[in-house]
Parts: sequence; C-alpha cells; structure tokens
Amino acid sequence: MLDMAEDAILGSLETSEVISDSGVFAAEHGLDHNEVVNVIKSLHGFGFVDVEDIKKESWVLTDEGKLYAVTGSPEVQLFLAIPPEGISRDKLRKKVDPSVFQIGSSQAIKNKWVEIKQLASRKVEHVEDKVKELLLLIQEGGVVASEDIATLKRRKLIIPQTWKGYLIRKGPKYAPQRKKAATDLTREHLQRGDWKELEFKEYNFNAKGPPAEGGHSHPLLKVKKQLKMIFLQMGFEEMPTSNYVESSFWNFDALFQPQQHPARDSHDTFFLQAPSTTSRLPEDYVETVKNVHENGGYGSRGYGYVWQREEANKNLLRTHTTAVSSRMLYRLAKQEKFVPKKYFSIDRVFRNEAVDRTHLAEFHQIEGLVCDRGLTLGDLIGVLHDFFSRLGMSQLRFKPAYNPYTEPSMEIFSYHEGLGKWVEIGNSGMFRPEMLLPMGLPEDVRVIAWGLSLERPTMILYGIDNIRDLFGHKVLWRFLLFEPASVSTCEYNGMLIINNCLLAAG
Repeated sequence: MLDMAEDAILGSLETSEVISDSGVFAAEHGLDHNEVVNVIKSLHGFGFVDVEDIKKESWVLTDEGKLYAVTGSPEVQLFLAIPPEGISRDKLRKKVDPSVFQIGSSQAIKNKWVEIKQLASRKVEHVEDKVKELLLLIQEGGVVASEDIATLKRRKLIIPQTWKGYLIRKGPKYAPQRKKAATDLTREHLQRGDWKELEFKEYNFNAKGPPAEGGHSHPLLKVKKQLKMIFLQMGFEEMPTSNYVESSFWNFDALFQPQQHPARDSHDTFFLQAPSTTSRLPEDYVETVKNVHENGGYGSRGYGYVWQREEANKNLLRTHTTAVSSRMLYRLAKQEKFVPKKYFSIDRVFRNEAVDRTHLAEFHQIEGLVCDRGLTLGDLIGVLHDFFSRLGMSQLRFKPAYNPYTEPSMEIFSYHEGLGKWVEIGNSGMFRPEMLLPMGLPEDVRVIAWGLSLERPTMILYGIDNIRDLFGHKVLWRFLLFEPASVSTCEYNGMLIINNCLLAAG
C-alpha cells in the first residue's frame, strides 16, 4: 500500500506541478490518508518533494451528539412522550429515560413547547427537531450557521477537530521513481557483480540512537529522598557519612558510653581484624575523655573505672551514625568562633544481629541534631513537632527514657488513627555535658537530637513483611516501578503508613 501511494504521488507530480490537497488526492486514488502522509514525509526527507502544511477546522459530534442524531433531541423525545390530553409529571418521569426527562424538560419549557407542573401538557401541536437536523448536517460535512454551532457547542454535542494535510510540489531531487538505496553490501551483490552499480544509503553519523531506558530508584532511596527533602526544608545540613569503618573511640568513648557497656561486646558489634586498631586520634581530646570516664567532671562523677586506650583504638563497623555526629561536633568546637548548626544524616549502620524477618546486620539510621546556645527540652519538643508534622503526624507524646549519651532522654509516641492508640515512633534527647564540654564547646551550648530507622517505614509503605525482600535479587520489579505518594503530603494515609512502620521500628 505504501508503494502504491508513493508511485501515485510521484506519477501525479510528473504530469502536474502541484498536488493541492493530500486529503482529496487520497480519496481520489482510494488510499488511506494516514499512509499517504507517511509517504509524503519520507519523500520530503529525501528531497523528492516540497510540502506546505494544510489545516482545516471542522466540527464532529460527541458521543451524546451521535446518540441524538439517531434518537432525536431530548426535548423532542419528551414532547412526543406527552399525549395530547396531557400526563402527570410522575408518569412522564417514569415513561422516559432520566437524562431525557432532565435535559428535555428544561429545553422544551425554554422553547415554550410544554408546560410541566403536576400535569405535563403540550402548548403547541407540532415541533421540528432542529437539533437532530443540525447534527446530521454536521455529520455529512454541511455548512452550519455560527449561532447554531455556538448552541450545539454549549450543549456539548459537538467538539472542534483539526484536520492536517499537505500541499505537495516537486523537490530538488524529484524523480518519477525513487531508486531504493542499498543499506548493506551482501554476498549476493559480490557474486553477481552488481555492487558496482548500487547506490548505497549514506550513514548519518549525527543521528541519535534510540533513547536508553533509565534505571529506577530503589524503594529505600525513594523514601530516603523524601526524608532528606524534609530536613533540607527545615534548614538542616547533611553530614558526611561515607566513613563506615570507625574507631571505638568515636563510636562509643566520645559519646560517654562506658567501655563495659554490653553494646561494645563482640556479640553486638562487628570488629575489624585488619586493620584492627587506629593510631589517629586527637591525643589531647582522648586524655580529656579518659579523665571524664574515670573521674568525672563538668558536674559528673564519671564511671569510676580504669579506662583502656586499647579498647578505644579498636576499629569497628559503626553501630550508629551518632559516631559521625560526635566528629562533627568536635570539629565545630575547634572553630575560632562558635556558629550554631543543624545537622542530619541518613546512612548505613552495622550491628551483629541474627538475620530474621525484621532484623538485618546492616540497616539505615535517620538522625537529626541542633547545636545552639541555651537550647532546652522545650526546643527539642518543638523541633520534633515540626519534623513529624511534615510526616503527617501532628499528635505527639513523650516518655522519659535512658540513653548513655543523652540526658534527659525521651521516647517519642504518636497517636495512630488506624490502630486507635499511641505507638512509639523514635528516640530523642539532649547530649550530656560529659560528651560536649570535653570537646571544647562553650558551656552554654546545648545539642538536641533524635533518631529513627529507614527500612521499616519503607517496608510498610511498600507492603513488604520481610526486611530481606528489600535487598539483592529479592527486590521485586514492581517495587522499583511503584511510586508511593509523598508522605509529606498524605495527611491520613501518610500518618497511617509512617506510624505503622515506626511501630515496627520501635
């Protein structure tokens, strides 16, 4: 069919200078206009023809208009349903289709054809269905007055349609027949020897290849991005968290966590075999931390034990991103002039835990902290309300808790609309003076902080009940394609999702 269209176009231009309308041309030759358009574009691309666009505006019937062109307009249908002696309004309503009664009664009354009160009666003997006549005329391509067009358009019985075609002239490379350029040099060409006369298609080295399909973000990365945007909107600065290997000093000792704490046992922490220890620690700071652990200071009695440098030197896979927070606060303390800061991090941590449906040996921790002068517990509560409200949780409660490096410490609870009860959603507190003052921070500087997990919120958001399905080859393709609604804009569903996941995370 395409060859027939091409031969017809090139043959017509051999005897005529122009084809004035591709639509008329296609109809005269019994060709599909879409196929003719494809051939015209191909010939134009190779310079065989020049073209000019033709646009024709017309009106076509909507589905409702097509129905009325067959059955008649609603007002005429309603008029014909009323007998000469009249009919009660209720009987008329039952006699015709509900849409015919609603639209037809309005139009018929407007045309002063009928009167409808308790009794429906005719006011004229005969009516003409002008709407149906106009619709049929438009269907047949006839000319309709502009005021009639406006009426039909207002009633949504017709819509505009733009027809596109071409005016065609001979191009600079016109020929009565297009010689097909060879795209490959084949064995048969060489055997026959006709390769010498062949015209080969030129390579277009500037042509773009088919666009490569991009990858899809992992579910964890999608949720992480949403949380990161919340932190950035609140004016927080992201901490560098690429240092997975950490020393016990920064991971535990700098946080005023005693060396005999159960979390520092090999059953809970991954220690490195090579290199097993670090030799790069700030000696003055190490000595101050040792003294606070052994003898106290800054209003504290300390732990009263012999602090071991060997324990502090041990390398491990960080058990929490608070190790990064301790480094950032120490760096902040060493600046000439103290500047308030708001930090956050979302990255991997590692714990020596048995792998099951809800636990892995590595997961992601979300952490936020604010460092400024004169901060109080009220400031912490205010920041938490702001943060969690952006996750769709506006009802919060707080319960006293214990953490080695925060005092006071609070567990965070939110009211779960779906479960009808308060559930734990995270942990928070104010860093202890025994942690901050040895770093060299001013005495009136306070640090408020909070944290939660990333995996379990993601599990609930994507309907995953086994944390292992979030990693490796077990990640289902539909999870990568699925784009969940942003938790920051889903008030009820967002709260239901986040609360559920943090209930599991608690």
